[in-house]
Amino acid sequence: MKTFRKSFIKSRSNHRFASQSAMEYLMTYGWAILIIAVVLAALFELGVFNPLTFAPKASPGSCQVVRPEGAGTTAFISLAGECNGELPQYVAQFNGGSTTQISTNTIIIPNTISAFTLSAWIYVSPSVTSGTNIEVVGEPNNRGTGVFSFAFGPYPYLYLGFQCDGNDGPSVINASEWYNIVGVFKSGYGSTYVNGVNKTSGSFSLNADSAFSIGNGGEGCNAAPQPFNGYISNVQIYNAALSTNDIKALYQEGIGGAPIKIQSLVGWWPLNGNANDYSGNGNNGVPNGITYTSNWYSGYSAP
Repeated sequence: MKTFRKSFIKSRSNHRFASQSAMEYLMTYGWAILIIAVVLAALFELGVFNPLTFAPKASPGSCQVVRPEGAGTTAFISLAGECNGELPQYVAQFNGGSTTQISTNTIIIPNTISAFTLSAWIYVSPSVTSGTNIEVVGEPNNRGTGVFSFAFGPYPYLYLGFQCDGNDGPSVINASEWYNIVGVFKSGYGSTYVNGVNKTSGSFSLNADSAFSIGNGGEGCNAAPQPFNGYISNVQIYNAALSTNDIKALYQEGIGGAPIKIQSLVGWWPLNGNANDYSGNGNNGVPNGITYTSNWYSGYSAP
């Protein structure tokens, strides 16, 4: 009985000692563990553990269209440089300010043209909104709008917008995700594609000739400017209506894809560190309030 009692007391003493040692360990190293956890969370948020962080990146201007006979010509043109779909090193960031835009000061699409195509990759800032009310629309009649991404002034608008009424088609865009959007306009009829899939369509008309601009906003739901807030990359304009297969190919190339149908290409702004036009036509953009960020990978999944 005495032996059992001594063993019991010794066992309790050992248990108390172990508990005390554990508490001392936590007090000594707990702050270090907490700091490490916070640092790891911050690195994860910055995309350090994203495999895209370590993927090869294309430097600004690494791929471009060469036109041996000068701007506007199509003879002997070709792509030159690093044109294998590498991820861009930078994308353009728009802060939603009323004057934030990239303008070209050039009439790229005249109102006499019968067909054209616009393609771009976009990411809507989470500070805008998220959910079912964000949509992509090739706007025919300024019916109801929202956050514009691009505009041929004054019509048509190809924009990312908030639904103002029940006539603007399905909601197909969420915040904090990358999308490829394409607008195809031909003979007064426009169709909008998201990630290679047709989403909306309707009639449109080109009124006055206007210089092309990116992220400039326009008349919104309340007749107020609605500039773009988020990232834009790889803007392309063609003076032809690309086919459904062409549009799918653009999406499958990914955010760093080179233009297709370069014979019809009239403008190409990768926005990879600058607003230069790499179509060989010299329609360089003039940025205002634009920043270029290399930490853009969140929300992007290669097609």
